[in-house]
Amino acid sequence: MVVSGFGDQRQNKNGRNHEVEERKHGESRNNPPRRAILRGIAALGITAMAFASFAGSASAQSLLEKIKSGETIRLGFTNEPPSAYPGENNEPLGLVNAMTLDILKKMGTTKIEPVVTEWGALIPGLQAGRFDIVTGGMWINPERCRNVLFSEPIATSNGAMIVPKGNPKNLHSYEDVRDKGLTLAAGAGDTAVKGAQKIGIADDKIMQVAGPAEIVQAVKAGRAAAGALFNLTANALSAKDPSIEVADPYTPPTPSNYPAIAFSLKEQAAVDAFNAVLKDYLGSDEMMKAVGKYGYTKAMLPDGNTTAEACKR
Repeated sequence: MVVSGFGDQRQNKNGRNHEVEERKHGESRNNPPRRAILRGIAALGITAMAFASFAGSASAQSLLEKIKSGETIRLGFTNEPPSAYPGENNEPLGLVNAMTLDILKKMGTTKIEPVVTEWGALIPGLQAGRFDIVTGGMWINPERCRNVLFSEPIATSNGAMIVPKGNPKNLHSYEDVRDKGLTLAAGAGDTAVKGAQKIGIADDKIMQVAGPAEIVQAVKAGRAAAGALFNLTANALSAKDPSIEVADPYTPPTPSNYPAIAFSLKEQAAVDAFNAVLKDYLGSDEMMKAVGKYGYTKAMLPDGNTTAEACKR
């Protein structure tokens, strides 16, 4: 230990004992030796280091420990109704938030702090520790599986395509957009971008924007001929805006997708505990009551495909 050196009876260069030197410089009962002062300083240093170590270990609690002890859990999501969006005072609304709140309550906590951010900032924010869980309803795919841990699927889902009212370009698939040389608007970092690229839509014909509101504006302004959205989001937005509609019929570029809750790569224990509760919760009366008002029906329940399978697609 560092303090051990302070008690040594080492000799100075003239061969005299340091203790003698200290006495020559005024040591007395009322003037303690420098050696004793240094011991005190060292002891204070060790105490400070011990306190810092304790504080560090407290802040390094695992997510599962935080949940079980009823601590505040930070939920990261973007403004994308009906999946997840902020209400008054940033209240976490939407079907994915509703499911997550129910499950966290069963796990031990009701203390929630919503953190609203752009879609493209969700995974970086999770990795940087700005929030504990992503409730944006992300679809599971191999690239994301390398950066986050997913719960088991919470739904079976497909994308949709919004177009101007009347679908003047007669668009019913990404192939239609590609073949006509038109522009598709999609959320930055969204699965739709990869899907469009795989279909062969040129990068300069894929307009990446912040989120659903910007996708709708791009279509309405004519900057994009169509916009790629989650089907429930597309339905909700088109119901409120008579100038757009959901392309029908529509052929998605990929098979069914599976949204899930995302966690940090270091939180496997929390994911396992979350999944244990999710298993009994899915399809229950409690769940359907919580998510039904957002348009979620039993037809959207997971179809048996697992997260492990979706991560390999």
